[in-house]
Amino acid sequence: MEINCQSNFKLNKTEKKFLRKQAKARHTLLRHEGIEAVSYGTQSLVVANGGLGNGVSRKQLLPVLERCGLVEALLMPPNKPYSFVRYGTVEESKNAYASLNGKEVVDGLGQKVILYLNFVEKAQWNEFEVQTLPPGLIVVEEIISSEDEKVLLEVINWTEDTDNQNFQKSLKHRRVKHFGYEFHYENNNVDKDKPLPEGLPAVCDSFLEKWLAEGYIKHKPDQLTVNQYEPGQGIPAHIDTHSAFEDEIVSLSLGSEVVMDFKHPDGVTVQVMLPRRSLLVMTGESRYLWTHGITPRKFDTVQASEHYKSGTITNDIGDLTLKKREIRTSFTFRKVRHTPCTCNYSLVCDSQRRETPPSFPGSDREASQLEQEHVHRVYEEIAEHFSSTRHTPWPRVVGFLKALPAGSVVADVGCGNGKYLGVNKELVMIGCDRSKNLVDICRRRRFQAFVCDALAVPVRGGSCDACISIAVIHHFATPERRVAALQEIVRLLRPGGKALIYVWAMEQEHNNQKSKYLRGKRISQGEKGEIRSSKSTDGFPEQTCDVSSQNAASSLTSIDDIQEEEPSSKKAPNSELPIHTNRTSFHSQDVLVPWHLKTKTSKDKPVGPLDSVGPHGPGPMLHRYYHVFREGELEATCQTLSDVSILQSYYDQGNWCVILQKV
Repeated sequence: MEINCQSNFKLNKTEKKFLRKQAKARHTLLRHEGIEAVSYGTQSLVVANGGLGNGVSRKQLLPVLERCGLVEALLMPPNKPYSFVRYGTVEESKNAYASLNGKEVVDGLGQKVILYLNFVEKAQWNEFEVQTLPPGLIVVEEIISSEDEKVLLEVINWTEDTDNQNFQKSLKHRRVKHFGYEFHYENNNVDKDKPLPEGLPAVCDSFLEKWLAEGYIKHKPDQLTVNQYEPGQGIPAHIDTHSAFEDEIVSLSLGSEVVMDFKHPDGVTVQVMLPRRSLLVMTGESRYLWTHGITPRKFDTVQASEHYKSGTITNDIGDLTLKKREIRTSFTFRKVRHTPCTCNYSLVCDSQRRETPPSFPGSDREASQLEQEHVHRVYEEIAEHFSSTRHTPWPRVVGFLKALPAGSVVADVGCGNGKYLGVNKELVMIGCDRSKNLVDICRRRRFQAFVCDALAVPVRGGSCDACISIAVIHHFATPERRVAALQEIVRLLRPGGKALIYVWAMEQEHNNQKSKYLRGKRISQGEKGEIRSSKSTDGFPEQTCDVSSQNAASSLTSIDDIQEEEPSSKKAPNSELPIHTNRTSFHSQDVLVPWHLKTKTSKDKPVGPLDSVGPHGPGPMLHRYYHVFREGELEATCQTLSDVSILQSYYDQGNWCVILQKV
C-alpha cells in the first residue's frame, strides 16, 4: 500500500489538507526524533498526536485502535506527542491506517486532537535502565485508614482568618500552613527561638507515636507544614535546609496520589509515585543530597498496571498512561535541629561549608555597571552579526503566541531583532529592547519597536493581554534586579493575562539527555559560516535568543563560538567573573560568555569562521554576562511576585521556562 498513491487532482480541498498534515507529521518525526516512516504497509504504525505528551492517555487511545484489529502492543513514550502500535497482521495495520488517519479523539482536558498515522518498520523505543529509589528513601503504602485521612483533612481550616500567624501569605501557588514553628521561605529556615503557641494538632500525636514505635522516625517531630495542591500546582525542587531539621523528614499524602521528582547532583532523575494515604520517609542521602519537588501539571505519567501503586515510574512504554491529578494535601513532619548538622555531605551542607563573601557585584550600582559593560555595550556592537544568526523562532514560543486570541495585545520585552514580532499576524505586537541597533533592525523590518530599559517599560500598566521575555532575565546581575524585571512584566499584564519567560539553564543535561547547546560541539569547523549551521548558546539550533537584560538581545552564538574557546578558568579584565568555555557544562552560575565578532565582506555577509576567531581574524572577542538558573530557581523567583500564579513550568533544550498568569 503506497502512502501517496492518489493523484492530487482527484482530491478535494479537505483531503489535500489532510495529506499535507500527514506529511508534516512524518517529516517532523524524522527531523526531531529520528523516526523514519516507510511507504508500504507493515504491522507497526506511529500515531502522531496520540501520545502522553499531548494529553492522550492509554485508556483513551487503545479502544480507538482496537476497533481496527488485534493490538499486540501499544507503546507510549513518556512526554512524547506520539505513540507506536503493533497489530497482529499487516492487513489490520492497513485497516487502521485507512480508518483512523485524520480521526479526532478527545484528550484528557476534553479537547479534540487529530491523529496522523504512518507505517514504520518496528514499534520500538530505547528503554532506559530500571531505576531504584534514592538511598534512604522508602514509601509506606496505606499508613493510615480512610477514616483517619478524613479526620486529618477536617482538622485543617483553610477558611480561617488569613492574618493568623501560621498562615503563610507569600506563597501564591499552593495553600500552606505551619504548626510548631513557622517556616520562613525567604531563608528556608525556622526561627528556633520562636515556637508557635499552638504546637502540632493533637490529632497527629497518635500517628507520630506509632511511627516512632515502628522505626520510621527516630525523633518525634515538632514542626509540621501542611500544603494543599490544586491540579496544576507544584513545588520547586529543593533540599530541606540541613541546619534547620534533623535527619528524618516524613510526608503524608492525603486526598490524591502524585508523582514526585528526585534528582541527584550528577543529573540522575528518579520519579517516585506517592499513593494516597502513603508515607514518604527521607533519611540519609535522599534527605541531604537529592533534591525533591513536584512539577506543576494537571496529569502525571504513571504505570498503567492496576497492581502498581508506589515506587519508581519505570520507562516501560508498554505500561505507561496518564493519571489526572486531584486536590492533594500533604502533612510534612520535621524535627527542628538545635545543633550544627554533621552529615556526610559537607559540600552541600550549610552547617559545614565555609561561608564565602558575596561575589561581584556587591551593590545595585556595581550590577548596573556590569550590565552596561557586558550586556548593553556588547549587543550594541554585535547587533548586525547577532541578528544574522537569529532568524528561526523557537517552536514552543511560537505555540504560545499562536494560541492567543486574535486581536490580543502582546509585548515582547527584549525583542532583539524582532524575530517573534511577525509570528502571528492576528496579534497586535509591540517590541522593546535596550539595544538601539537591534531596535533599528526591527524598524527596517517594519515592526513596532522602541528602545527602553526592561526595568521601566514606558507602557501603561494592565494594557497587555500577554508578554514574552525570551532569554532576558538571565542578563540581570542580582536577584533583586531579576525580580524587578519580572515584576515589571507582570505590571504590563491585564488581570488574567499571561507571560512566557525563558532563561538559560545551568543544567545542560536533563533527564539523562544533553541539550542541543552541548551537542553543538559536533558541528564541523571546516564549514563556511552558513546561518543554518549556527547555534544558540541558549540551546536552540539555527535560531535566536533575541533579548536583553535591560534588554539587549541575549543568547549567543554563531558557529565561531566553537573555534577558539577560552578556558573557563580565565577571568575577564577588570572582572572577577569566570569566562565560560562555549559548548561545555556550566561550573558557575555567574559567567561571561565569549562572542567572536565577525566583520563583514563587501557583500555584507559574515566572513568564514576561520577569518573571525579573535586574535586570528579581524573580529574582536567580546564577553556577555549571564546568570544561569538552577532547577527550581526560576519558579522560586516567580513565587516572590505579587498577584501571579504559575500555570506551567518546563525545561526546553537547555532553558528553564515558566508561563505566568496575573490573578
